[in-house]
Amino acid sequence: MNSFGSRFRVTTFGESHGAGVGCVIDGVPAGVAIDTQFLQSELDRRRPGANAYGTKRNEPDTAEIVSGVFEGFSTGAPIAIFIRNTSQKSGDYDALRDLFRPAHADFSWFAKYGIRDHRGGGRTSARETAARVAAGAIAKLLLAEIGAKVEGGIYAIGDVSCETTDFLAAKTSPIYALDRLAEAALIEEIEAARRDQDSVGAVVKARAIGVPAGLGEPLYDKLDAKLAEALMGINAVKSVAIGLENAPKLRGSENNDQMSAAGFLSNNAGGILGGVSTGEAVELTIGFKPTPSIFKPQRTVDLRGQEQICEIKGRHDPCVGVRGVVVCEAMIALVLADMAIANLGSRVENLRKIYG
Repeated sequence: MNSFGSRFRVTTFGESHGAGVGCVIDGVPAGVAIDTQFLQSELDRRRPGANAYGTKRNEPDTAEIVSGVFEGFSTGAPIAIFIRNTSQKSGDYDALRDLFRPAHADFSWFAKYGIRDHRGGGRTSARETAARVAAGAIAKLLLAEIGAKVEGGIYAIGDVSCETTDFLAAKTSPIYALDRLAEAALIEEIEAARRDQDSVGAVVKARAIGVPAGLGEPLYDKLDAKLAEALMGINAVKSVAIGLENAPKLRGSENNDQMSAAGFLSNNAGGILGGVSTGEAVELTIGFKPTPSIFKPQRTVDLRGQEQICEIKGRHDPCVGVRGVVVCEAMIALVLADMAIANLGSRVENLRKIYG
């Protein structure tokens, strides 16, 4: 499946070394102000080559809005966005045509389809996430209409963690660090992995504030379940926690969010109870594995099952989690936008406001 969402539905297309990647967003209400500068700024946050601590592949990632926008506003028609590839070096992958790269999707996709695009992984490449970020930018613009905002940052890289969670600091950090005092040590973890021709994992923290209470369905479309599905669908993500990560180690008296007349006294649940938003901040922790493309020789097998040594060339992020921050934000925004639109029909008074 290449589509995501129900009422606010996104279909992405394209490959790492094809003409480009893009998305079609269906379900955007008419009249949403489409800020093209904001859209481009979101793409710039994950753009290859924009960050000294990421891949050396340099792409402009210019968003071309093909349809669905007229004079700065959504028309209600599908919004199509195309992002051209301009910096492919497919020859870097010629030696890997018959090899399965360790920790990549090469083996599993070949087992499923019997064919694979060896040039950077084709459809399995994280290049596809540019389309998700473009769609997420539109979702963020829609959420802004109801006063909701999604933000994220790097909480840990390797063995180094932040002491604080400052989302404002992340906005001005070259690696989106959530703690200014930890930024230098986090960067050194990346550089140490690069010097060793290796890679390192990361932890991203994200939150959505201004989310109205009542989003999500109580059984099969729980808000937390849809968020987990969306985030686990990002390349290299291996874990998702909502609210307190150590909740399984606590007692109910420690974990429960008690209430007063003024509202919740804590937010250990991460803004979701029974699959439905509470109105508190939706808080998530996302774990990224180390980038599988490393420059150390590794054992593998070829298409015939013969043992080989895999030596990867090319341009790769030593820590994929850094550029993954905005991708996490995008997927969270897409889920919330979808749930917000779906929620309009949950109460009869909502229908009366529109049709009464």
